[in-house]
Amino acid sequence: MTRLISRRTVLTGAAAITSAAILPRASLGAGEWKPTETVRIIVPAAAGGSTDVMGRMLAAHLQPAWGQSVVVENRSGGGGTIGVAEVARQKGDGHTILVGNPGPNAIAYSIFRNLTYKSDQLQPVSNMIKLPNIVCAHPSLAIKTVPELIAYIKANPDKLNYGSSGVGQSPHLTGAWWLQLTGLKMQHVPFRGAGPALQAALAGDIQILFDNLYPSLPQVLDGKLNALAVTTTERNAQCPNVPAMRETAPELANFDVSTWFGVFYQKSTPTAAVDSLNSQIKTLLATDAAKKTIMAMGAVPDYGTPAQYQTFIEAETAKFKTIIDKEGLQMEVK
Repeated sequence: MTRLISRRTVLTGAAAITSAAILPRASLGAGEWKPTETVRIIVPAAAGGSTDVMGRMLAAHLQPAWGQSVVVENRSGGGGTIGVAEVARQKGDGHTILVGNPGPNAIAYSIFRNLTYKSDQLQPVSNMIKLPNIVCAHPSLAIKTVPELIAYIKANPDKLNYGSSGVGQSPHLTGAWWLQLTGLKMQHVPFRGAGPALQAALAGDIQILFDNLYPSLPQVLDGKLNALAVTTTERNAQCPNVPAMRETAPELANFDVSTWFGVFYQKSTPTAAVDSLNSQIKTLLATDAAKKTIMAMGAVPDYGTPAQYQTFIEAETAKFKTIIDKEGLQMEVK
C-alpha cells in the first residue's frame, strides 16, 4: 500500500493554501457576475474537519478572484442542519454560500421529522470532492476480506457488532445498506463521532467499523486494523490494494457510497451568480495546490454543472431514503 500523509498533516497543508498568493487569480470574463459586498461561506460543521477544509480552500480562491472579502463561518450542530437552515433563509443574492455534505443535504430529508428546510430551498452549484467510506475489522477476528466476513456472520449469527460515528450518519447507513443487501445481521453500536468509534475499534470493543476513509486508513497502514473494502465504485489511490465493495460479492455489485463535499446557494439566487461560482469552482479544482490537498485527503475532484449536481443530489437523497425507510429510522433535530 502507498504510505500516506496523516490527517493532521492534511489539515495543516490545507490551511496553508488559504494564502491567496498560492492560488492564482481566476480571470473574469466580460460581464461575469461578481459580488458587491462581503461573501459568507457557511460551513455546517466544526472547524478542522473536511467540510471546513473545503470551505476555507474555496474562500482563499474566491477572495482574489472576485475582489471581495470572503469569510468562513462555522455553524455546527444538528448533524449539519443548523448551518444549512441558515443559508436556506438568507436572501438569494449570491453573497451567502453553503458547503454541504451527505448528512444535511441528502440524509436529513428522510431521517429528521422536524427538519426546518426543504431541498427545494437550495440551489446546487457543483460538487467539489468525493472520497470513500471504509470497512475495517479488528485483527483478533482474523478476517481480511468481505467474503470471509460474510461467511463468519453466517456461521456465527448475532455474535458480531459494528460501530459508526452515530445513528443516521453516512457510515451507519453504509453498514445498514450492506446488511440489507447481504441479508445478514450485526448489532449497531453508535458513538458520538468518528474518534470514539475508532478508539473502540482499536481496543476491540467493537469488531467491525464503518468509517470515513479518515481517520481509519492510517490505522490500517499501521497494521492496527484490517481493511476489508472501500465503498465507492472504484478503488482508492491511497490504498490501491483494498478492493471496492462491489468487487467482493455478487449481491454488492451496485454498492456505491461516498462522502462528498459540494457547494449550494439559496434557491432564488440569480443564474448569473450560480454560473459565476460554478466557474470559479472549476478553476479552483484545476489548480496544483488544490489537487495536492485533495489527493492527500484520499479524495478526488468532482466538478460538475449545476444540473449535473442537482441530478446527483436527487439520486443520493433517493438512495438514502430507501435505506432509512427499510431501517425504520426517524430522529429529531436537536
